[in-house]
Amino acid sequence: MPSRDKQHPVVEPNAAGNAPELTTRALAQRIRQQEILSELGVLSLQHTPFEALLDQTARLVAEGLQADYSKVMQYIPDDKRLLVRAGVGWPPGVVGQASIGADLASPAGFALRTGKPVISNHLENEERFRTPELLVQQGVHRAMNVILQGDGTPFGVLEVDSRSEGEFVSHDLAFLQGAANILGMAIERQRHEQSLKFALDRQRLLLRELNHRVKNSLSIVSSILTLQARVNADDENLQRHLQEASSRVSTIARAHEQLYKTNDVEHIEIGAYIRDVCANLPTDAETSIVVDAPVDVKLSTDRAISLALVVVELVTNATKYAGGGSMSNVWVTLSRQVDYLVASVRDNGVGLPDDFAPEKSKGLGMRIVTALAHSLDAQLAFQRLDKGTSFELRIPIRKLPS
Repeated sequence: MPSRDKQHPVVEPNAAGNAPELTTRALAQRIRQQEILSELGVLSLQHTPFEALLDQTARLVAEGLQADYSKVMQYIPDDKRLLVRAGVGWPPGVVGQASIGADLASPAGFALRTGKPVISNHLENEERFRTPELLVQQGVHRAMNVILQGDGTPFGVLEVDSRSEGEFVSHDLAFLQGAANILGMAIERQRHEQSLKFALDRQRLLLRELNHRVKNSLSIVSSILTLQARVNADDENLQRHLQEASSRVSTIARAHEQLYKTNDVEHIEIGAYIRDVCANLPTDAETSIVVDAPVDVKLSTDRAISLALVVVELVTNATKYAGGGSMSNVWVTLSRQVDYLVASVRDNGVGLPDDFAPEKSKGLGMRIVTALAHSLDAQLAFQRLDKGTSFELRIPIRKLPS
């Protein structure tokens, strides 16, 4: 058995001689080999699909070495064999199906287990290793094997085979090893990316489950508050406060419901969220809430919840004082302008007192509105209409995600 010193390739004793003097043709081949290594480097950096990368590597190394055959073999630990994953020149039934032994008596197995390149220039006289039956069947005269290492567990072996006379020399080995190094690092990078993707997908799944559970818990709290309001039906003031608290909790719960339905846990599509919240606000039979909101605007989760709470407070306040005995309407509108996202709540109710000022209001609802508007860096304004009132919140567009 030959030495397993990893500093030098395993070659036949009569094949370790000096490289022949370069002819014009040989020089052109060396130049093409360098071009091929550059091509492989570009392919690996372009995130080429895995199977395509294996196929392209097999094709290019065969071209670079003017070989009849090449193959990329993946080590299958359970079978202790090397499976042909990609290749050039082989008949049907080889790529994806054929395999060879990965033991030390196999040239490819020796390269895999020792990390040492193997050159066999005269397979018919090979005494160091057994010649795989696959090569015998194709009349292969000479072969080279190098490991596909990467950073972790070796992927397998890259091999080229030729039926022609002649010899593979050190320059050929350097080219093949360079190609194997590029492919090995690309494989390792894809392994890391797959591992990160799996971890990210699991994290997203856990976050979705967390949002689902938070939504359920908040819904229970909202239901308890609603139930308590019904129990205290004889105390209208307490009943109203409990129902308003229930609406606030429900608003936050519905934000987590929106997050549960998407993989984006950092942003909420604000139009769908506001429509959902308003559709579930408690109203009497004589009150109608109409929502007009875009479908393509997202806000960060915290800001979306703050805006929704403002809308809930304004709608609740409008339904409380709207109507005057006739059918009342509340209109909620969201629009994206050049510099702002504008949210407005308008009603056709009895209007506000003459001395009303949002910043001076002592009511909890309006205090929540002004505090949240401030947290959003938004401008809050109101307008007395001929019939009813309109509140408008202008959120700077620079605060929106791109």
